[in-house]
Formats: sequence, structure tokens, C-alpha cells
Amino acid sequence: MIIIKSRREIEAMREAGRVAARVLQAVGQAIAPGVRTRELDALAAAVMAEHAAASADFGYQPDPRVPPYPASICVSVNEEVIHGVPGARRLAEGDVVGVDVTVKRQGFIGDAARTFPVGTLRPEAAKLLEVTEQALAVGIAECWPGRHLSDVSHAIEMVARRNGYGIVRMYCGHGVGRSMHEEPEVPNYGAAGRGPLLQVGMTIAVEPMFNIGGSDVVVDRRDGWTVRTRDGSLSAHFEHTVSVGADGPELLTLP
Repeated sequence: MIIIKSRREIEAMREAGRVAARVLQAVGQAIAPGVRTRELDALAAAVMAEHAAASADFGYQPDPRVPPYPASICVSVNEEVIHGVPGARRLAEGDVVGVDVTVKRQGFIGDAARTFPVGTLRPEAAKLLEVTEQALAVGIAECWPGRHLSDVSHAIEMVARRNGYGIVRMYCGHGVGRSMHEEPEVPNYGAAGRGPLLQVGMTIAVEPMFNIGGSDVVVDRRDGWTVRTRDGSLSAHFEHTVSVGADGPELLTLP
């Protein structure tokens, strides 16, 4: 069931979204060669606490066969697509670092992600980040009342196809509100004009994930969380929480 939010609920989500955006800003400013990914996680937790929010990721366990998620944010480097677990790894010049932040504040979720460069990137890596962020903007632009959910998916897919990128299919965007994952799923591919109609008060996380290589991914058996490209190619991930407003899309994850 798709949950339609009231204006009051959307404003509460906006407050949570602001915290998520501020965490992303702080972490992005701290990213540099030599920084350990666990240092980014500690910084994120401190910023959340400063704004009376908490990580919705920490302790998350959707499957009892997988251990609870052990960190406050997800930090995914290079071929890691999403759900990378922060640890002792040091960032290096030319890396790309996906940071996914999900906070809970006063009962509501703010969910946002961005892929950052570490120093100067090779041209192909810089283009991947630019195009994936462009796909996020194109998908958000479709979030108008009366349009189909698959219009968002189709718009994102067309950006990937024009640039020859693999589209991650195993994971996708989703509804968000009081829970981290609500209905509906928002794939990053598909034909236009299908699925439910977008309505005022719907809140969704739009999050394209593109790979320089193929679409296939694998989950790390050691930690049960980190998702990597099967072919080892670079991946990028960008995300905003969006509300469908009467006058078009409203971004809820702005600082």
C-alpha cells in the first residue's frame, strides 16, 4: 500500500532530510586521500547527534540470516555499489566514494546519497558521476501528479542507455516515510506510462545506480552487506527523497 503523507508529515520528513543533507555535506568535505572510511562514519554519527537525529541504518536487519548493519552510514568505494561497511580502508587519489545517509528524526526518515571524487578523477570516472547525477535530476523532474511511476524509471534508464552504462537492477528506489522502505518500488529502468499514478503527498527515494561496465552485482559473503559490480567496474549512486507536490516535485533532502 502506498502511504500518502499530510503536509505536516512532509514537513517532518523535510526536517529529517535536512539532517541527512548536512551529514552528506560534512562527510563530503572530509573526504580526502588517506582518510579511513570508519572516520567518515564517526563524523556522520556526530553530526546526526548534533541535530537530535539517529542513524536508521545502524542495527538494521531486514533478513535474520544477515547480521545487523554495524555502522551509521554506508560508504561504498569504487566497484562497491551500495551498502559498503565503513572500516580501516584508506581512501586513495582517484577513488570514487558513494555515501548513503539514512537518518531518523522525530519518527520520520530522511534518505540521501551522493558519490564523491577523491582528488582528481580519470575522465571516465568523472563522467560516470556527472551522468548518474544527471539521471537523478531527470528522474526527479518526472515526479508530477498524474504521471506514472514508471515515467520516472524510464527517464533514468534513457540517460544510462545514451551513455552506455549498466543499470543496477537488483536494487532500486522506494517509498519512504516513517519507515526506511515503503511501497512503491522505484526501478531505474522500464517502459513509460505504466504502474501507479503519482499523487500529491507521495514520498519516494529516487536513486539511480549506474556502472561503467555490466549491470550484474554480487553481495560480499564476508560482511553480508557490501554490494559490488560483478565485473569489478566503477559504480556511482545518487539519491534524494522527493515529495510529489501539487506544483511538481519537492526535494526533502536539501540542507
